[in-house]
Amino acid sequence: MTNQPNTSNQMITARGLTKTFRAKGQTVEAVRPLDLSVGEGELVAFLGPNGAGKSTTLRMLTTLLPPTAGEAIVAGCDIRSDAAGVRRRIGYVGQGNSGGHTQRVRDELLAQGAFYGMGRRETRARAAELIESLELEQVATRTVQALSGGQKRRLDIALGLIHRPELLFLDEPSTGLDPHSRANLWQHIVELRRATGTTIFLTTHYLDEADQLAERVMVMDHGTVIADDTANALKASLAGDRVTLSFDSSTDAAAAASRIGGAVVAGDPHVVAVTAQGGDRALPTWIRELGDAGLRVVAATHRQPTLDDVFLALTGRSLREEAAHAGPADADADRAGEHAASVAA
Repeated sequence: MTNQPNTSNQMITARGLTKTFRAKGQTVEAVRPLDLSVGEGELVAFLGPNGAGKSTTLRMLTTLLPPTAGEAIVAGCDIRSDAAGVRRRIGYVGQGNSGGHTQRVRDELLAQGAFYGMGRRETRARAAELIESLELEQVATRTVQALSGGQKRRLDIALGLIHRPELLFLDEPSTGLDPHSRANLWQHIVELRRATGTTIFLTTHYLDEADQLAERVMVMDHGTVIADDTANALKASLAGDRVTLSFDSSTDAAAAASRIGGAVVAGDPHVVAVTAQGGDRALPTWIRELGDAGLRVVAATHRQPTLDDVFLALTGRSLREEAAHAGPADADADRAGEHAASVAA
């Protein structure tokens, strides 16, 4: 399923992008031939389980990792022949903190501007603008190691935006933040995007972020994109509403499941679950028809689908559960591949 923008103003275009590496004597396909397009000004969420190839894809698109095969044009520059041009035009915020621990916030921004060849006056003005817009005024003279987690991530965003990039890559930007800091960070990102029109391509395990903020959602699994559409379209076509109906007896529940095409819930033989499009409209009809058949519904619930339901329908796995239980031993398999590939290079 694809819903790529119908516009010639593409900020990212990849065709046949592939990455393989050698690990423990075996060849591993981290990213299979991948085609994708991101239009100018879009905010696209890139979802997938650990090891799906998301970080490897981002590192290829940002020229941090050379592709094995395929091609990509990013911000108007070829990632193979003009890596420097790509880097000048993009911002990249990785999963780790970017600032030097012993450096002061304002000094880090000034150094980043100098790295991009910006003039001293321009850099000072831009740093002051970002410090104000990202609410870093009170910590501008503090060292990075003295900042809270949310402040460090806001600094990371500022470092990625110092040179006014056309395209910003965000790799798990809010991982590890408490709910208040997450909301605050995204408020700043959304406001900055509204003011500048920056294209944003992000990975996240927080499905509410993708659902609420992204115009498009791409789902990646086993090194390839398996779905690409708006969040609402994916939920409507792949998941459907979930309805549960409770009965006085397991016999009634089994009979009801047979009549309406549902399934008795494992562990609760009195409850029937049904996944259907327009479940809110179907529910009254089911209750009436089952009542006419002598099957009295004693309780009912209706829940609209989530992006986790979409992922479950596509892959048979819950992305939310993977994120909740991920630990050091569950680090992205594609990161190991990137390390192997970089050593080989």
